Amino acid sequence: MARLKEDTPFIHPDCELHNATFGRFVEIGKGTRIVNSHFGDYSYCDRMADIANAEIGKFSNIAATVRIGATDHPMANASLHHFLYRSSDYWDDAGVDNAFFEHRASRRAFIGHDTWIGHNAMIKPEVTVGHGAIVASGAIVTKDVPPYMIVAGVPAVPMRARFADDVAERLLSLAWWDWEHAQLRAALEDFRTLSAEAFLEKYGG
Repeated sequence: MARLKEDTPFIHPDCELHNATFGRFVEIGKGTRIVNSHFGDYSYCDRMADIANAEIGKFSNIAATVRIGATDHPMANASLHHFLYRSSDYWDDAGVDNAFFEHRASRRAFIGHDTWIGHNAMIKPEVTVGHGAIVASGAIVTKDVPPYMIVAGVPAVPMRARFADDVAERLLSLAWWDWEHAQLRAALEDFRTLSAEAFLEKYGG
């Protein structure tokens, strides 16, 4: 029997979930924290990921200890410290700075379909990682990543495209990530054995 289910995400132990929503066949690794975020169909993350204020597309592959939507401190103020906005932790008569938290939550990161985010990578708020892109292990992504591009480094820079432009455009047009579950199963052997170009020739992308 298949381990992953259409209607219930597979949540490993010790996860911390707040305002988190999930599509079909999703898996969340042990010790992961997800806040104010959505995981699309078939996406998963490995252990100890930290994901906040993010939209994760379908079929995203997120390795262990990745951080997406890493939050900022108020750099323009006289102090950077929590006491500015988590004030109720320090004084009985002071509330939290709701406007600060609302602004933080609005700065969403977007991770495209069929992406691979490598071990210990970090993706900053308001960054978009395009469909089919790869973020190398340890990279810190501060700018948008085009579809089917491989980026690496601190800060991350483009290394090379995965495919020629016409192949990437045809894959985007094919949008196989929107196929039905049964259609994916029927094409499984071709996904396994055909090159991207041959796959496109067969499926009309």
